[in-house]
Amino acid sequence: MDQNQLAWIANFVWGIADDVLRDLYVRGKYRDVILPMIVLRRLDAVLEPSKQAVLDMKVTLDSARIVHQDQTLRQAAGQAFYNTSKFTMRDLKARTSQQQLKADFEAYLDGFSPNVQDILENFEFRNQIPRLSKADALGTLIEKLLSPDINLSPNPVLNRDGSLKQPGLDNHGMGTVFEELIRRFNEENNEEAGEHWTPRDAVKLMTKLVFLPIADEIESGTYLLYDGTCGTLGMLTVGEETLQDLAQARGKQVSIHLYGQEINAETYAIAKADLLLKGEGEAADNLVGGPEHSTLANDAFPAHEFDFMLSNPPYGKSWKSDLERMGGKDGIKDPRFIIEHAGDAEYSLITRSSDGQLMFLVNMLSKMKHSTKLGSRIAEVHNGSSLFTGDAGQGESNIRRWIIENDWLEAIVALPLNMFYNTGIATYIWVLTNRKPAHRKGKVQLIDATQWYKPLRKNLGKKNCELADEDIGRVCETFLAFNETAHSKIFPNAAFGYWKVTMERPLRLTVALTDPNRARFRAACVEANEEPLANLADRLAASLGPGPHADYNTFLAHVEADAERHGVKLTGKRLKLLQGGLAQRDETAMPVIKKTHKKGVAPDPLRGLCAATIGGKPAVVEYEPDPDLRDTEQISLLEPGGIEAFIRREVLPHVPDAWYDPASVKIGYEISFTRYFYKPQPLRTLAEIRADILAVERETEGLLDEILGEES
Repeated sequence: MDQNQLAWIANFVWGIADDVLRDLYVRGKYRDVILPMIVLRRLDAVLEPSKQAVLDMKVTLDSARIVHQDQTLRQAAGQAFYNTSKFTMRDLKARTSQQQLKADFEAYLDGFSPNVQDILENFEFRNQIPRLSKADALGTLIEKLLSPDINLSPNPVLNRDGSLKQPGLDNHGMGTVFEELIRRFNEENNEEAGEHWTPRDAVKLMTKLVFLPIADEIESGTYLLYDGTCGTLGMLTVGEETLQDLAQARGKQVSIHLYGQEINAETYAIAKADLLLKGEGEAADNLVGGPEHSTLANDAFPAHEFDFMLSNPPYGKSWKSDLERMGGKDGIKDPRFIIEHAGDAEYSLITRSSDGQLMFLVNMLSKMKHSTKLGSRIAEVHNGSSLFTGDAGQGESNIRRWIIENDWLEAIVALPLNMFYNTGIATYIWVLTNRKPAHRKGKVQLIDATQWYKPLRKNLGKKNCELADEDIGRVCETFLAFNETAHSKIFPNAAFGYWKVTMERPLRLTVALTDPNRARFRAACVEANEEPLANLADRLAASLGPGPHADYNTFLAHVEADAERHGVKLTGKRLKLLQGGLAQRDETAMPVIKKTHKKGVAPDPLRGLCAATIGGKPAVVEYEPDPDLRDTEQISLLEPGGIEAFIRREVLPHVPDAWYDPASVKIGYEISFTRYFYKPQPLRTLAEIRADILAVERETEGLLDEILGEES
C-alpha cells in the first residue's frame, strides 16, 4: 500500500475521531480511544469467518469439563487468538439501548483470549468505556469503524466478481497510520511526537544492508531476529520478509523467530496485536513490553544471542530514570555496560544520562553470536551525536573505541535530511558485524547518501523525501562495491582514533615585598587568623629587600629558614596563603620546582623531567604545572612517530618549556562526516564581484536621483 493510501486511511480515522469524540475528549486524548478501537476492529475482522466454529468448540470443551482450552480454541479460530463471546462488532452495531451496548461490549472484550487481554490492559481501554457509553458515543464509533469505505483488516476486500476492492493493511502500513495519528494527537496538545518512527523506505535500506552481504551464505535453518526498541514491530517484520525472500530465491528453507522489547505500552499493544493477526502466537510471546520493561534497566532477553538485529533507538532522550534503577552511574554492575577492554577490567560504556542512544547499540552488541559461521549482523539508526559526542575516556567515545578496536563497524551511511516523520535532523545507519569479510577487515566505509532521494508530493509530518528503489539500490551497490568514490570513503580503523594529550607548562612566579603588597597580605592573614605569616613576610622584606624576587624556589627557601628560626609551622594552608597573597605569575620568572629527583634519574624534558642546577650541582626536577597555561592536543593514532613526534613538530617550536604526562594520555574515537565529505564552495571571480558592486552602485545612484529630484 502506497503512502497516499496510508495518508487517506489516517485522514479517515482522524475524521471519525473528530466527529465522535470532539466534545468528549481534548484532541490530544483521542488516542486513548481510537488506537485500541482500531486494533479491536482489525482483530474482529480476522475472527469473523471462524466465529461460529469457536463458539461450537467452546460448548464442546465446556461440556467435557476441559480446563485448559487455549490451544484448542486457537485451532478452532485458525488464529493465534480468539473470542468466545457470542458477539462480533457487527452484532454490537445493532444495539439501540445504551446500557445494553455497554454490557454487551464489555462481554465482547471479556471473551478475547489471554494474549489479547494483555493488549487491552496495556491500552488501559476499559477505563474509557463508561465515558463513551454515558455520552452515547460507543455505538457511533463502532458503526463508523465498520464503514465499507475503509479496510482496517490485514486481508484484502474483494468485489463479488473476485476483483480487488480494497487492499489489506499490513502491519508496517498499520504502524505508519498509527504514527501519523499519534503525531497529530500530540501536535494538538503541543507535545513532542516521541520516538522517531522509522519509515518503510529507511527500513528497506537497513534490511538490505544487513542481509545482502551474506545472501549467498544463508543456509536452511533457524534464524533469530531482535529489536530492543521494536515499536510496532515494522522493522522486524520487513526484516523477516527480506530474509525469507533471499532464502527462497536461493532454494533455502528458513525458520525465522522474532524477538522484541518495547517500553511504550500503546506501541507494544499494537505490535502484539499485529503478530497475533499474522498467526504468529509464538512470536507474540517473544514480544515483551510495557512501562516496566525498559530495555536498558530491565533486559528481557539477557541470555539470548541473535543472528540479525535491527533498531531505531530513541535519541536525544534522557535515560536518567533507568540509570537510577540500575544503581546510578557509580553503582551500575550490568555486564552489558561495564566490561573488560584495553586492559581495563571496569571499562565503562555508560553515556551521559541526557542521551542513551548508544547504550541501545551496546545492548545489541552484547547479544551477538560468536560461535556461528555468520556471527551476527546489526543495523541501527542514530543521529549525528553518536558520531562525535563524548570526550576521550567518556562513555560515548569508549563505545566507539570498543566497537572499532574490535573491528565490528562495517559502514555508516548518512541519510538525507527530513527522512523521518518527527525529526528533520541528520540521521545515519550504522552497520556492524563480528564476521567481517577479509577485504573489509581493519577498515570502515563511510557512505554519503544525503543527496540520493525523491521528494514527496506532500509532506508527512517533517518527512519531505523518501528513498526510491533506485536510491536504495544505489546505496547498496556502493556498499557492496567497497570502492573509494566521491560518495564512498574507506578508512583504516585507527583513522578515527586519537590520543588526548594534556600539555603542561611550568608555573612561574615572582614575589614583590613592597609596603602596599604586604599591607594587603597582612589584611588577608588577619582575616584567616594567620598573623604569624604576615610577620614572616615583614621580616623577609627587611632581610631580602622589596624585590621583585623572580626565583620563587629561592624565596621559598628563605621562607622555610625564617619559619624554622621563629617556630612558624608551614602547613599546606599557610603555603597556599603565602603564594596566593604575595606571588604573581610572571613569564620571565624562574619555573617553580615541584619535586627534585634522586640521583640516577635521567632527564626527559618531554615528560616533565628537566635538568637543573641546585646548590651548584646538576639535578633532575619536576616543575609545578600552571593550570592557566594547561592545554590539550588531539593527536591522530596514525600520526607518524606518535605523540612525541607531534609535540616536537607542533608544540615545542612555540612553547619550548611544555611537557606531557604519559599517565594522563587517553584514547578517544570520533567520526566526522563533515571533515571527510566537505566540499568547499568555489570562490567567486573578481569579475563577478566587480559586476555586483557596479550593479549596487547603479541602483544607489538611481535612488539618489529620485530623492534629489523630489526635493527640487
